[in-house]
Amino acid sequence: MEVHRGGSIPTTPGPKEWFTGTVWVDRVVEAPRPARVRAVRVSFGPGARTAWHRHPLGQTLHVLLGLGRIQSRGGPLRSIRPGDTVWIPLGEEHWHGAAPSAGMVHLAIHEADEEGSTTVWLEQVSETEYGGTPAAD
Repeated sequence: MEVHRGGSIPTTPGPKEWFTGTVWVDRVVEAPRPARVRAVRVSFGPGARTAWHRHPLGQTLHVLLGLGRIQSRGGPLRSIRPGDTVWIPLGEEHWHGAAPSAGMVHLAIHEADEEGSTTVWLEQVSETEYGGTPAAD
């Protein structure tokens, strides 16, 4: 058993190749093999978001704070809020981030494949894609 005390793992800025805007990433767990689970807490400033990407084994997002947006390639733009949990199937291209005027924090949970990869990063989300009107719930 390992206990990692709060603050013992440094917060890192989200890489510019993967994010637009101000993003902070806190690693929660990266279990050693043969386990595959990975989890990070991601804090997005208003208007910040991921690039388009996909996960070889899928991803679960659980919104902790704020107001966010999420979209699958070719699908409607949707709002997400605290308490919402989103399952993204394996290989589905998508992006997620904060709303234009509010930050958002979510827990992202995914698994590494046999090579240790959790994410395939694609192009940045355009302002047109981000700035649309979210579909009604």
